[in-house]
Amino acid sequence: MPVVFRAAGSRFHFFSNEGDPREPIHIHARRGDAEAKIWLLPTVEIADSYGYTRREQTELIRLVVERREEIMEAWYDHFG
Repeated sequence: MPVVFRAAGSRFHFFSNEGDPREPIHIHARRGDAEAKIWLLPTVEIADSYGYTRREQTELIRLVVERREEIMEAWYDHFG
């Protein structure tokens, strides 16, 4: 499970197996029992979220928008 970065108390990561065929580019966020899946394209948006409040989801989106290029580079480095 490659961790791309940590911020706001959450770990932002990919799973090594992201489906077959692979799902579109996205990142997972995890903090304790809270989890979220965030699409990067065509726009950054929450796909699923459990345990994060609306305010925290807004912060997750802000962080992913801010670090979108870094996340995409890590995705392509990991998955080819």
